Amino acid sequence: MSALSLPTTLPAPRRPSPDSVPILRWGILGTGWIASRFVASLQATTTQQVVAVGSRSQASADTFARGAGGLRAHASHEALVSDPDVDVVYVATPHHAHLAGALLAVGAGKHVLVEKPLGLDASEAQSISAAAGAAGVFCMEAMWSLFLPRFDVVRQVLDAGLLGDVRTVIADHGEHFDPPHRILDPAMAGGSLLDLGTYVTTLATWALGPATRVLASGETAASGVNGQAAMLLTHAGNATSVLHSTLLTRTPTAATIAGTEATLTLPGPFFMPGDVVVTSADGSGSVTWTDPEPIGHGALYHSALEVARCIGDGLLESPLHAAESVQANMAALDEVARQLGVTYSPTV
Repeated sequence: MSALSLPTTLPAPRRPSPDSVPILRWGILGTGWIASRFVASLQATTTQQVVAVGSRSQASADTFARGAGGLRAHASHEALVSDPDVDVVYVATPHHAHLAGALLAVGAGKHVLVEKPLGLDASEAQSISAAAGAAGVFCMEAMWSLFLPRFDVVRQVLDAGLLGDVRTVIADHGEHFDPPHRILDPAMAGGSLLDLGTYVTTLATWALGPATRVLASGETAASGVNGQAAMLLTHAGNATSVLHSTLLTRTPTAATIAGTEATLTLPGPFFMPGDVVVTSADGSGSVTWTDPEPIGHGALYHSALEVARCIGDGLLESPLHAAESVQANMAALDEVARQLGVTYSPTV
């Protein structure tokens, strides 16, 4: 693609506005870092109602409820999912407990949004999706990146063929963590893969389809969890993704999707709100979509809007991130873990 054939602008995002979706009553299962940011995002930007929180202790639930403006506080997960005023449960526990929390909510007949990763492996993810389908309730993994306006711009660029034949995805996600962060704890299924690696493998399988071959090399952190992983994935037609995750160092956390006609760049952090840049293959010209709301985790609300939109339309999963897509990602991560000898603690 020459500079002359580049569009003058990139497509506008098509994400729903906060007032265009049904208002749901949310229950929050878990009281950690991501739970507080999710609630703050919903309360700041949407008309969604956060009505209750559940924890393993009354004290933790009470503290979270006060900080969120006075929610109903439940001293157990069972009490939260049984709350008749809750329409949908957001499972925000550490990911080694996602299976138990999701199945508890589904068993109570609640729609469920599960923080990423949906499960520790493809088998757990499949169990959750199957249970939700059998119960007739909505289920989605909260891979928030895919619901951002930024990623809808990318999706439209890909679907329009502006990059030509897409051959390569390159992405990294590296952050440095110090003890006693849970990501360093083997008992909490810590390590770089499920927290950070899932972003890069999701991007690769979202852009190129399921991996047909996986090669991995890695390093174990001092605590015994996976410290970093280098991943080379082959996709349909021998397209390739080159991916990296690490909790030992901070990396650019940028991403590139490259085709025969043009290259799309997501300046880091690629998984958050931010710009989209498309550059012609000969490098002679580029066009940029500039994100009007580079608000970081303040954009978590887009996941909730997708849940509300789908439930309002009578759907049991999101067409933007269906169970099949989650399975493709988890299958790649499972193979990386197998090659690196990574195992996780049983779900609690």
